[in-house]
Amino acid sequence: MSSQTIRFGVIGTGGIARRFADGLQYVPDAKLVQVWNHTADKAAAFAKDFGATAASSLESLLASDIDAVYIATPHNSHAQYCLAALAAGKAVLCEKPAAISLGELEAVLAQAAVSDKLFMEAMKPPFYPLYRKLRETLQQDPIGQIRFTRAGFAIPDAQSGGRLYDPALAGGGLLDIGVYGVFLAVDWLGAAQNVQVQGTVEGGVDTFASINSRHRNGFSHVYCGLGVGGAGDAMISGTGGHVVIHEKWWHPERATIVYADGRKVELHEPAEGGGLNYEAAHFCELLRDGKRQSPIMSHETSRGMIRLLDHARADLGVVYPCERGIIGSI
Repeated sequence: MSSQTIRFGVIGTGGIARRFADGLQYVPDAKLVQVWNHTADKAAAFAKDFGATAASSLESLLASDIDAVYIATPHNSHAQYCLAALAAGKAVLCEKPAAISLGELEAVLAQAAVSDKLFMEAMKPPFYPLYRKLRETLQQDPIGQIRFTRAGFAIPDAQSGGRLYDPALAGGGLLDIGVYGVFLAVDWLGAAQNVQVQGTVEGGVDTFASINSRHRNGFSHVYCGLGVGGAGDAMISGTGGHVVIHEKWWHPERATIVYADGRKVELHEPAEGGGLNYEAAHFCELLRDGKRQSPIMSHETSRGMIRLLDHARADLGVVYPCERGIIGSI
């Protein structure tokens, strides 16, 4: 598969699916060829916009000659589509969160192992030029041992009655936007060992959460919310300095490294293509190389993220309708 064009099928036709399809045009030797949605008219309109074919059914899409599936549906259905795609022998790139609980994620990873196929959770920040440049710079000129991360943002204009407020769709701030800050913490500090959360729950979903966690290598603070504003920057602190990733840190383009000796290093790496193209390009490289997981967005990183989010939801008492009767998975 070293020189093969990667043929994608997309499940879902919402905003994030359109951003993925837009970004795919910036990825060499990658092409969107199939799309499926429960609503045929939506699939047909999406396919027309991007020069693809609307699949008549999920089974039809998975039986086609696509190489990989990108899953862009509401959170509550991610795991079921991952399982179906992997069982059909397709590589899977699934929008975050890959599953709504650790139990669901483990089932997906088990199926990926049985099918012997590539699986990756789509988490865009680590693939941006800025984030990669920051990693490279800190390897060459470190800020000491990383001991603390802080990140978060909130959506002041979240639409009341929309999917973020719908518990049936696994709505709320934690899984939709809190997951970004959780990624930053796990990426730099390792798995969480202790999690403490305060927040508010309205209508069965979390509308604000403040999470303080102790990790293997330090501490983190993550906040997220709906109906409230947030600055949207992030900080990584070490024993010899700190880094500020400026707004919007989950779409990273600028960062400032401040060293304990007074030096400052400014990084500016503009992104192109909306940003999802970078994770897609990485995924395509893995697929061509015959890999089964990413060294950057590994299965263990996904486990660490959802495990922390499970603890946060449990502390707040958020249980989605699809989990009733299987509360033990949280």
